[in-house]
Amino acid sequence: MNKVPEMISTKDIAYIADIFEWNFIVCKKSHTFSEKVNDNDIKKELEKVSLLHKSICDELLKILE
Repeated sequence: MNKVPEMISTKDIAYIADIFEWNFIVCKKSHTFSEKVNDNDIKKELEKVSLLHKSICDELLKILE
């Protein structure tokens, strides 16, 4: 399904909120860890992870608009 339905149930909203929360936590933690790591390769990968989860959060927020 590529299109968001006109009406989203409260159960769907709760599920989307959970998905958002999981991704937001991973985004924050991976960014925090990237700042503490000395190895540049690991730092770069952690930043990629952070950006990936941030983009997922952004997409979820678009659905809820």
